[in-house]
Amino acid sequence: MVSRDQRRKQLARAKFERQAERRNDRVRRGRRRRVLLSALLVLVVAGGGTALVMLNRDDDGTEEVADDQPTTDPAEEPSDPPADPCEAPAEGEPSTGQWDAEPEMAVDEGAGYVMRLATTCGDIEITMDAGAAPRTVNSFAFLAGEGYLDHSPCHRLVTEGIYVLQCGDPTGSGQGGPGYTIPDENLDAPELADGVYPAGTVAMANTYDASTDSGRDSGGSQFFLVYQDSQLPPDYTPFGQVTAGMDVLETIATTGAAPPDPTTGNTAPYATVVVDEATVEPATGG
Repeated sequence: MVSRDQRRKQLARAKFERQAERRNDRVRRGRRRRVLLSALLVLVVAGGGTALVMLNRDDDGTEEVADDQPTTDPAEEPSDPPADPCEAPAEGEPSTGQWDAEPEMAVDEGAGYVMRLATTCGDIEITMDAGAAPRTVNSFAFLAGEGYLDHSPCHRLVTEGIYVLQCGDPTGSGQGGPGYTIPDENLDAPELADGVYPAGTVAMANTYDASTDSGRDSGGSQFFLVYQDSQLPPDYTPFGQVTAGMDVLETIATTGAAPPDPTTGNTAPYATVVVDEATVEPATGG
């Protein structure tokens, strides 16, 4: 016969096991949510956002619809953000420019071009391939000339699953763009053959949804910089390579990302990353 004291211990043990299972469940759901947010990185771009129902594959191989319940204990959230390694943004307001149509071609497809981003965290230089992605490079040359990227924040940093910093939206919401879209280009680039965007790659964000094969040719002004090899399908126009400033990206990544914004889903970098000025010019000797 079980004594009262033994029964009390059994009940306490059962309570402890239930609490442990709930904690483990929160951790599992948190991991699935982080994977979902990583997958959504490039699914918001010019012309408005997209509403998607995404499936996550759990550890046992079953697919589950991601839920919106809290996935971490309050104690697991950082009490204070890390120190900001970046300077204060330069004076000025983000652009509100909008255009009805893609700009006419003005770049030389046989030349190289360099886009320089003077950011609050340091300078980043991107060598762009006009031969492989002429309309994309032409668009950035136009936008930089119009000051469209000046004073714009980099609104999203992904540090799990894929490793990218997303920029190019003056609104900072992930839903802004210049009013026009450009076609996908260079998706057959050899470096993407293994489903990996190598570190240093700069590519376009878009609204492509592989499950419905919809959203092609939807790039606008948003782009992402890959700071560590990232597994992604070849659906996002690669148009450039970081040729200076990888250390800047690594500093931003090391500082980390904030929890998802409840409205936009963006995981903003803790570092205050703002493009003070963007310029595009022909590469030396290009």
